[in-house]
Amino acid sequence: MVESRNTSQPTRTAITAASSTPTVARARAARDSRALAGRYDAVVAAHPKLAERLRPLRADVVRHAEAFEAGAGGSASPSVSASPSASVAPSAGATAAAAPSSAPSASSSPAAGVPANEKDALAQLAAAEREIADRRAEELLTAPAELARLLASVSASGAAHVYLLTEARR
Repeated sequence: MVESRNTSQPTRTAITAASSTPTVARARAARDSRALAGRYDAVVAAHPKLAERLRPLRADVVRHAEAFEAGAGGSASPSVSASPSASVAPSAGATAAAAPSSAPSASSSPAAGVPANEKDALAQLAAAEREIADRRAEELLTAPAELARLLASVSASGAAHVYLLTEARR
């Protein structure tokens, strides 16, 4: 007999395994948010004219990381700050340490992967927001209720960021 296989099953299985404990899922989500804040920093470093437009979105991303960290034992990372007066570019080492293991970046310099064109940089940032929002929407399906609510809220915020970033391109 030929056995039918659902090709989406390995992804859901991997998500379930990665989210096996709320602490692990929260830590990953916090790491992803910190890495995303680093991407915002890199775009601002490469395109200073975008700083004012991106500041509130970046601040949201940092608050998301803090919310995930608060539930995971409060392992807050001081390398990326929500303060508007804080430095907008973390060290390359801090960004690399905050990056998720599946990050497609091949460079150790955060600004190295930022497109020279502002519109392309915003599109790249929107794509990163979309990827993380989509992953969180998938993870909430297997998360405990409290974490699922947080993942849903943060995923919706990420989707709103995608809209704002793509509308800014027009």
